[in-house]
Amino acid sequence: MVANPQKFYSPEEYLALEEMAEYRSEYYRGEIFAMAGGSANHNRIAGNIYLELRETLKGKPCEAFITDMRLHVKKNSLYTYPDVMVVCGRIEYVKGRTDTLTNPVVIIEVLSDSTQAYDRGAKFELYRAIESLQDYVLVDQGRVHVEYFHKLEDGRWLLAEFNELEAVLRLEGVGVEIPLSLVYQRVEWENFILGE
Repeated sequence: MVANPQKFYSPEEYLALEEMAEYRSEYYRGEIFAMAGGSANHNRIAGNIYLELRETLKGKPCEAFITDMRLHVKKNSLYTYPDVMVVCGRIEYVKGRTDTLTNPVVIIEVLSDSTQAYDRGAKFELYRAIESLQDYVLVDQGRVHVEYFHKLEDGRWLLAEFNELEAVLRLEGVGVEIPLSLVYQRVEWENFILGE
């Protein structure tokens, strides 16, 4: 993320600017941050996960969303675009909008070199203010590595890590299992394509 010059914006100003913008931005406490575009592998991974969730959740009261759906965290004023989200039950939108939801059960971020420290640290801290959030997943696009955080009943977060294509990620918040071989399908590393 790169901060624009030090002008502070209201959430309403940010949303108005975002409607006209050629690129997506995050908003936090009056500042607007341009978001970098994703690589081909980033898009493959996010797409693979989204498609699997969409198929698996058919007929259930949950729905998956991909990159262009904005998230607002009410308790700390963050507006952002997670790579993949799942909402169960009624979708709660920001008042007067249908492009910004507030109640995900699952958030998945595909890591890049420029965002991984933020996604693991400050952003996860901001996301933990979402009462509905049960699962937070970080997927490394440079190697087979998934970090899965699940919120326990007492509010603590439990971490599980997966480093093998044979592993299966179980999203407890929605009762869905996703094989890592599917997550990384068609991902290219140094001219090597996984699972064509």
